[in-house]
Amino acid sequence: MRPVRALISVSDKRGVVEFAKELSKLGVEIVSTGGTAKLLKEAGIPVREISELTGFPEIMEGRVKTLHPKVHGGILADRGKDEHLRAMAELQIEPIDMVVVNLYPFKETVKRGADLDEIIENIDIGGPTMVRAAAKNFKHVAVVVDPADYEKVLKELKESGEISLKTRFYLARKAFNLTAHYDALISEFLHSIDEEGKKLECRELPNPLTITFEKVQDLRYGENPHQRGAFYREVFVEEPCVALSEKLHGEKELSFNNIYDLDGALNLVLEFDPETEGVVCAIIKHANPCGVALGKTPQEAYEKALKVDPISAFGGIIAFNSKVNRKVAELITQRFYECVIAPDYEPEALEVLKSKKNLRVLTTNGLKGIEKRGESSPFDYRRVVGGLLVQDRDLITVIPEKLKVVSDREPTEKEWEDLLFAFKVVKWVKSNSVVYAKDKVAVGIGVGQTSRVDSARCAIEKAQMVGIDLSGAVMASEAFFPFRDSVDEAAKVGITAIIQPGGSIRDKEVIEAANEHNIAMVFTGVRHFRH
Repeated sequence: MRPVRALISVSDKRGVVEFAKELSKLGVEIVSTGGTAKLLKEAGIPVREISELTGFPEIMEGRVKTLHPKVHGGILADRGKDEHLRAMAELQIEPIDMVVVNLYPFKETVKRGADLDEIIENIDIGGPTMVRAAAKNFKHVAVVVDPADYEKVLKELKESGEISLKTRFYLARKAFNLTAHYDALISEFLHSIDEEGKKLECRELPNPLTITFEKVQDLRYGENPHQRGAFYREVFVEEPCVALSEKLHGEKELSFNNIYDLDGALNLVLEFDPETEGVVCAIIKHANPCGVALGKTPQEAYEKALKVDPISAFGGIIAFNSKVNRKVAELITQRFYECVIAPDYEPEALEVLKSKKNLRVLTTNGLKGIEKRGESSPFDYRRVVGGLLVQDRDLITVIPEKLKVVSDREPTEKEWEDLLFAFKVVKWVKSNSVVYAKDKVAVGIGVGQTSRVDSARCAIEKAQMVGIDLSGAVMASEAFFPFRDSVDEAAKVGITAIIQPGGSIRDKEVIEAANEHNIAMVFTGVRHFRH
């Protein structure tokens, strides 16, 4: 297909002058609209206004300019059908062989905080209509929606005098991907607000579900080397997260598993407010914490976290909720880790970390937007074969009014501090999970067992392997105890207080076990299964 006439109307004007100039040199007539036409004329390119083609002026402040039979007839006509050709001749519809269109900047308008009226004006109507029409008729029309493709199209035209069917099909697929993404963005935004433009506190789970993500990068491979992988980001996300993080160092690219572990590590440390609770360090391995501790300094938190399970920490992911300093950086570089993520780094700390060429160092560039967690990214998605599970993100740890002491003995002040610390940690451990904590250090972590008592025993064994004395520690379980056996196991090693959701049919039996051992027990009324 050799184009005779091209309709050019772009919001993103990168490279369009050079592209149009080359098309014009090749004998292609340029038809254009509004600001694009003005830009091309100023560059000395012959341009025919869209109103000359349609015989109808642009109206309603540009809302209606290309929605006309002489535009869409020219794009949609099947050149292989006599009936279409007769209609074009009778109605004096001129063929349009190339559509060069990209869309109003809806996403950018939303992200810069414009008011609702401006956002609505940036919902493109004519652009997507032309793009879809041209993409549908790819056998006869080329549609170009991405400035990155200008060079490809010109190269073909100059070398062969035409645009191949293969390229037209490639361009059509890209065009439909653009319009689908564009409409999904609009749908997603409108589902986040009310009719006055105010953010909804709780979004509905729509039917059908339409979501869209933008690719951040291709990955070396997926979870395993035989699987392909890529990393995508939600478009409107605004909170501190791995998807918005910046890699400051590391020769190797992040892997699928790195990103998954970084997400878990960062979400865990963000449970703790550095201003009111202190510095927290979490060491993650295979999506589970193997060490978590609070400290007055990053190095104190790191050293305490490392002591919990130094063997598992090898090759792990480290996360902090505060700035990393030189002292902890020097400690980190003494061992092998895959990644470190933190809100910020002292220049000297970054210099030290960069001495390890394969250590990936990431920053969230502060904690801006931490108070908005869940507003712009409210859902959690889990893929199953043939379907998708969607739920609200688990952004609640405890609900204060639901906390209830159910044992005869009240926890001491110190036990309360450790209980709440442990419950924040156990929330981010794969179920079934149990965490023992002492002095705001997760001194024993039992992960992913098929019975809760096995998790309780596993956590004890982990602590004992490194010589940690559990007497005086507290215990947290992410879900209720179905039997008293876990309480009895905890009592054997000197656990003095337990926090758990409650809700078992054997709660009475479990509470009785706690009272027998003089263990304080708190029900949260909130469980945190994590599969």
